Amino acid sequence: MVWSMPGITTGDERRLLESMLDRNRAELIGAVRGLSEVDARRRLVPSLTTPIGLVKHAATAERIWFHHVLGGVPESDCDGGTTPGDASFLVGEDETVEGVIAEFERVSARSREIAAGAGLDELRTHPRVGEVSLRFIYLLAIEDFARHAGHADILREQLS
Repeated sequence: MVWSMPGITTGDERRLLESMLDRNRAELIGAVRGLSEVDARRRLVPSLTTPIGLVKHAATAERIWFHHVLGGVPESDCDGGTTPGDASFLVGEDETVEGVIAEFERVSARSREIAAGAGLDELRTHPRVGEVSLRFIYLLAIEDFARHAGHADILREQLS
């Protein structure tokens, strides 16, 4: 993957946070899109991490932080997995690369809708972390997705 300068480099804090998060979402998808089903599931490290699993994990993170914590949606109504940790990397045999990417894109769109209704300083309670603001959720997601996009880049290089 070739690094490129972010498209949005000025604006208020919220615009920059949203832009950077969207950029990291796109980088993660870009690192996985186009892989064969076999390569996307290939485990090249001792953990459960696979290229497709990274996208599945990101969708889970979106549901937990934006849908459940920020939006107050019960976990049982979150349209997919909300179990953190290793379980969030597991991809079903019937799931495809394009299907998991579409799921992540759908979940991300819903996250944007939920976040649009909240101020950066609005507080919510995470069951284990305690009080968090939307600003914290944005920063956490930016960091998490950037790290995982890097993981996906490395895995993709190993597949070449």
